[in-house]
Amino acid sequence: MPWILRSVAASPFGRKVRIAGAVCGLDDRFTIEAADTLNPGDSLRSQNPLGKIPTLILEDGSTLYDSRVIVEFLDAEAGGGVIIPKGAERFRVLTMQALADGMMDASVLRISEQRFRAPEMYNQRWLDHQTGKVERGLAVFEASPPALSGTPHIGEIALACLLGYLDFRFEGKWRASSPRLVAWLDEFAAGVPSFEATRPS
Repeated sequence: MPWILRSVAASPFGRKVRIAGAVCGLDDRFTIEAADTLNPGDSLRSQNPLGKIPTLILEDGSTLYDSRVIVEFLDAEAGGGVIIPKGAERFRVLTMQALADGMMDASVLRISEQRFRAPEMYNQRWLDHQTGKVERGLAVFEASPPALSGTPHIGEIALACLLGYLDFRFEGKWRASSPRLVAWLDEFAAGVPSFEATRPS
C-alpha cells in the first residue's frame, strides 16, 4: 500500500512535502488524499490529533506530521543528505526552512483572519504583526538569495513554496520590492519541474 499524504493543493506546507518527495525520487510512493481541516467528521482528526495538514500515513497505518518531520523522513528514505545536508551545513539549511515556514505560518494566519471574520471585525494589530514577520523575512532573503546549484535543499524548497503562496494568496505583491527573489524563483522553477506541477489553481 502506498503512503497517503493528507493535504490540499493550496497548502504551501503540503506543496513543500510534494516537491521534497519528487526531488528525493519518492513521489511515486504516495498518493494525495484531500483533507478538510474544518470538518469534525474528517478522518484527519484521528490520523493527526491536531487536525492539521500535511499528514503522511505510512504502510503500517502510523502517521507523521508536521511538514518538517515528513521531509526529514523523506530524506532518510532516500538515503540521507539529499535535501537535508549532513554536518554543519544541516543547521544553516534547517534554519532557512524554519524562517520560510514561519513566514508561511504568518501568511496562512493572515488569510484565516480574513476568511473567518467579517471586515469590521478584523484585528488590524494582529494582521500587522503577521505581516511584519513576512516583510522582515523577505528582506533577509532578498539581501542574500540562496545560491542554487544541483539538487535543491529543503531551505530552498521551503522558500520557493513560500513565494508561490504569496503569489497565490496575495497577488504577488512581494515581487515589487524583491527583484532578486523574483529572479531566484524563476531559476528555481526552471530547474525543479515539480514546482510547476504542484502549482495550486
